[in-house]
Amino acid sequence: MANDLLSARETCRILGISQATLYAYVSRGLLESRPGTDHRSRLYLRQDVERLAQRKRVGRGAARGAAQSLDRGLPVLETRISLIRPDGPYYRGRSAIAMARDGATLEDVARQLWDCGGLDPFATAFEPQWPANVAATATDAALPPLERAMAAIPLLALDVRHSFNSAPRVRHEIAATLLRHNAALLVAQPPFAGPVHRLLAQCWKPDDEGFAELVRAALVVCADHELNVSAFAARVVASTGAHLHATVCSGLAALSGPRHGGATARAYALIADARDADSARDFIAMRWQRGDDLPGFGHALYPHGDPRAAELLIRVRSLHAGTPGLASLETIITATEEVSGQRPNIDFMLAAICHLNALPATPALVMFAAGRLAGWLAHVLEQQAQGRLIRPRASYAGVAPETSTRAD
Repeated sequence: MANDLLSARETCRILGISQATLYAYVSRGLLESRPGTDHRSRLYLRQDVERLAQRKRVGRGAARGAAQSLDRGLPVLETRISLIRPDGPYYRGRSAIAMARDGATLEDVARQLWDCGGLDPFATAFEPQWPANVAATATDAALPPLERAMAAIPLLALDVRHSFNSAPRVRHEIAATLLRHNAALLVAQPPFAGPVHRLLAQCWKPDDEGFAELVRAALVVCADHELNVSAFAARVVASTGAHLHATVCSGLAALSGPRHGGATARAYALIADARDADSARDFIAMRWQRGDDLPGFGHALYPHGDPRAAELLIRVRSLHAGTPGLASLETIITATEEVSGQRPNIDFMLAAICHLNALPATPALVMFAAGRLAGWLAHVLEQQAQGRLIRPRASYAGVAPETSTRAD
């Protein structure tokens, strides 16, 4: 792992910058520094340095700029759905953090994201049982949540008569049913006509109002985050004109990857390992110094801390004040900030909620998937209303075709 860490001098040489500029890059969140073996020098992860060097080489040309735009670079499309600011995401102009504090439910957020106006798509009649062709799969608790949902949702589409209807009211009603169906599938329960946070909380900690409120807030702040990987995947599929159920499956498939939805499980494991260590601080410092990442900490779009995580942390501190679980969690958070300068992100807090409530890692992913579906559907509805196919061009960098030298 030593070769994966660079000294400040080597980093400056690769980037072609001075040490003063290097420190500025660190303060702006473009690079992370780690303590050297003597605890006075600083080291930098080679892959981060090389990625930044590549971005510097790309230049500002339109074609070259597009090459970096797919990795948190230049904007690639216009949206009216959400805006990311240092104080958190905004849903069509309304702060997600403020909505969570004001008691909004996931359904309230969905109406905002989908631009429903005065119509409530959740007020339509709702069948509380699964169709016969999906009942066995939908209630099979032995299946992993995402796989269960991805298996059942395409079959549910077969019973939707107006899958391709372009009327906003019809599409919003289909989306509302799909939001509820997805949540029920994620926890292997029958369809539930009440708020999604009530369904999830009742499955995990029945009749615990404080926990239900925590789940509600988590769903609200997770509902959308601009063009994240799963939202973009859903938009690409939506641009083909595919029905809502198909687009949701693409979002779930993207979420299943370890670098997206799997981040909650990695954060859960980090918390468990740190709590089991003789010294949480020494454990965190050892990982950081050898070049390992710290799952659940830091966010490229929030270099000064993830406001969504900060909001949930306030609630956790109030709900679990004075408990050993919270004390150990605070130790991990403090140690990580002292060692790496990083603060908790949303993945960490979802995992922390599970730890504090004696739950396995799976509910963290379920909360993320149940909440984020509202955002996917918003992006899908917007993309299909635009009526344009997303089809970027590739910049070929492979072997050049052979040129014929045959004489005429």
